[in-house]
Amino acid sequence: MLKILILMLATIGTMTTFAQTSFELGPDSQRQPGVPEGEIIQLRFEGSEIYPNTSRDWWIYVPDQYDGQTPAAMMVFQDGIAYVTETGGNRPNGPPVRVPVVFDNLIHKGEMPVTIGVFVNPGHFIGDNPDGPARNRSFEYDSTTDLYSRFLIEEIIPEVQSRYQITSDREGWAIGGVSSGGICAFTVAWQRPDKFSKVVSHIGSFTNIRGGHVYPDLVRQSAQKPIRIFLQGASNDLNLRPGNWWLANQQMADSLEFAGYDYLAEWGDGGHHMDHGGAIFPDTMRWLWRDYSASQ
Repeated sequence: MLKILILMLATIGTMTTFAQTSFELGPDSQRQPGVPEGEIIQLRFEGSEIYPNTSRDWWIYVPDQYDGQTPAAMMVFQDGIAYVTETGGNRPNGPPVRVPVVFDNLIHKGEMPVTIGVFVNPGHFIGDNPDGPARNRSFEYDSTTDLYSRFLIEEIIPEVQSRYQITSDREGWAIGGVSSGGICAFTVAWQRPDKFSKVVSHIGSFTNIRGGHVYPDLVRQSAQKPIRIFLQGASNDLNLRPGNWWLANQQMADSLEFAGYDYLAEWGDGGHHMDHGGAIFPDTMRWLWRDYSASQ
């Protein structure tokens, strides 16, 4: 369905669709013969000045087509393990999205640019069990302050730039996440549209955990920002004290429509997990990068 929508976007700038699917990973989410595999480097980040007393795992994906000379696009993912892993269950919200596999296949076919992937886990406090819950996750992801955007731009991304040539063109910077990581991705682009131009939010927590419920009204009342937004929502999502995730995502889509944003909302009948977001992720990338042309 989403492939058809992408073709229609030549004449329609924004739309919302509802899809009941089997949520199966398609061929672009599977290893294909003859497709070169990118490299994945696992790293550890400690000593943050913005989030002191925390440590976290993070990963960099480097496509085989990266030549070390031509600046690449970049996409940052929150809850990095949930996006970078290829097999098994993963936290926080479901089966693998297999981003490296999807990137390998789409870059090979020329359906998205050569893109460095950055996968960042939320912070564990020093001394906590690194395999236990990341207690700083909600503070980092659900807050609507500038702390997390500063953390990425001042601390994580310079580490990436010290190793690889990354485009300085904001059109080549994208960000995504799931649940609280989804609202976090939106917050980063909302606050720093000079850096990030593209957002993917899977079952985003646009609810009153730490004030994120204000975004639908804020989008309506603020001058339009030059960001492109993909929303995936689920009709059987959470309904808790902070709010109703399904309704909150619909309100976000309605506000984006009202304010004239370039957005796509894809609805399914799943719950608070990544089954649907993972199944449509290849087409999400096609839509997100559909008109990108590397310039610097």
